[in-house]
Amino acid sequence: MNYIRRGAGKPLLLLHGIGGSWRSWQTIIEDLAAEREVIAVDLPGFGNTPPLAGPVTIGTLADAVTDFLRAQNLLGIDAVGSSMGARLVLELARRGGVLGAVVSLDPGGFWQGWEIPVFYHSVAVSTKLVRALQPAMPFLTGNAVTRTALFAQFSAHPWQLPAHVALDEMRSFAHAPSFDELLRNLAYGEVQQGAPAGSMRTPLVIGWGRQDRVCLTRQAPRALEKFPDARLYWFENCGHFPQWDQPAETVRLILAATSGEDFRDADIVRQPMGAVTKKPISVVAVAAGVAALVLGGLWLVGRKRTE
Repeated sequence: MNYIRRGAGKPLLLLHGIGGSWRSWQTIIEDLAAEREVIAVDLPGFGNTPPLAGPVTIGTLADAVTDFLRAQNLLGIDAVGSSMGARLVLELARRGGVLGAVVSLDPGGFWQGWEIPVFYHSVAVSTKLVRALQPAMPFLTGNAVTRTALFAQFSAHPWQLPAHVALDEMRSFAHAPSFDELLRNLAYGEVQQGAPAGSMRTPLVIGWGRQDRVCLTRQAPRALEKFPDARLYWFENCGHFPQWDQPAETVRLILAATSGEDFRDADIVRQPMGAVTKKPISVVAVAAGVAALVLGGLWLVGRKRTE
């Protein structure tokens, strides 16, 4: 399993979301590394790690991560997961004996009913469009308007996302061999199991962006129902990836949650003196993102018919 290490101190594991890589954390990795030894991996079938030999599911990925931690003598490590990786750290925490303190950022797997096909098809269409547009991706991610159209579903203010971060993510999405299989299994495969009250021996914090349009906010109470020992933290003016939209706040939450000490939400959300609060995504930006998805889907259908 490909991984990078940064910093020194108590080890901290970072697990990216579907389609991502260790680079998905580059907006916060150096700040975390100032306090901890950060180990960020490419999960099997993503980044520079080869795919699994068998099925790609949350269960098999959890097995692979456990094997990696055992081989590295890192069992019991504190961990942070994002999106699919957030569901993965919940699964590992549920199993017991694998992780220490856990921070789960906008975990997938708690959708129901109509939310399932909406999640699956919106992400699937977006990914097909991203693959088709790879030759133009440096321009598209380098321009604030087109970057907003590409990331409107994932970020509350995508125009502020650094262009190099956006480009790295789009390239990772396009070239991940395990993406399609895992996406289908996330939507229609195994249901995430929970952990009974009182069974968690280490801190568990679930963070959720108020403007998450991938894992809707209505899913947060369902996550708490399955993990009643967890503490829920809300990120304001934030989409699906807090490490992108609220990086400083995300670092504070991770360090506080994995310290083993009690903390107040007010201390995590605090703004430095003179800081400018970022505005939530506008209706125009959302419309641009939706229009881009629709037009992109129609273009892909037309191209397929022509071929």
